[in-house]
Amino acid sequence: MIEPPCVARGLSSFPPRVRGRPTERGGHISTELRINDRIRVPEVRLVGPNGETVGIVPTNEALKLAQEADLDLVEVAPMARPPVCKLMDYGKFKYENAQKAREARRNQTNVIIKEMKLRPKIDAHDYETKKGHVVRFLRAGDKVKITIMFRGREQHRPELGFRLLQRLAEDVTELGFVESAPKQDGRNMIMVLGPHRKKAEAKVELAARSRPAWQSVPPTRPRSARSAPPTTPGTPWRRRRSGVARRTSTRRSKPEARPTQATAAPTHVGRPALSGSTRAADHQQKER
Repeated sequence: MIEPPCVARGLSSFPPRVRGRPTERGGHISTELRINDRIRVPEVRLVGPNGETVGIVPTNEALKLAQEADLDLVEVAPMARPPVCKLMDYGKFKYENAQKAREARRNQTNVIIKEMKLRPKIDAHDYETKKGHVVRFLRAGDKVKITIMFRGREQHRPELGFRLLQRLAEDVTELGFVESAPKQDGRNMIMVLGPHRKKAEAKVELAARSRPAWQSVPPTRPRSARSAPPTTPGTPWRRRRSGVARRTSTRRSKPEARPTQATAAPTHVGRPALSGSTRAADHQQKER
């Protein structure tokens, strides 16, 4: 009898296994709770909608109670024996859980560890610059990892780095504290500083500082006081379109037109000029 080629060579007759794929077939594992008709166990431990314990009842009876109360039968503890089911509104339950998860993600803070590297023989000006960065990180609510790097013969003088770390910790005492004491790590010495304020509080303070000055200064007078007309009787007032009252003028809107030189009557210093008939009558009265 001739053996198959794969058996003759000492190989298995099964198909080779593909790397990275499981040999057994399996479906997707659902993380949602089973409700109503998806519950296949014969009996469950039932909990009422208000949290009261009903007891161990058959699944069919529990489904009838859920239909009468217009609620869903939700399997909240599938690993218990028997499984624990509760009468609730499943749609409302999922919505509340989504809201809680969203609020938790909003309130969570990601702690970021900043790192600042120094040398044991750092200059005074460079030290002030590095310290300014550490102060800025602590005010922002971040942790700061201080690393002292030793080279050559400096490795035999670790007390220099220890003194430098103590000096830096004392300079930033108002903003942070020593979370991890200085310790030697090979050629480096490491210390971790933690902020006194949380990340959320630091963000609120930073937003308040970055707000423009005109937004933080209140108005000199309230709007109601600016728009209210005075109570003096007999004074005509009218309201502008912007809502601010203004006193109207009692004078005419336009000045009177002055007479021109052509139409103006002649003026004399003494007696006014008379017509011809008037002069003749006056002369006859004098002769009499």
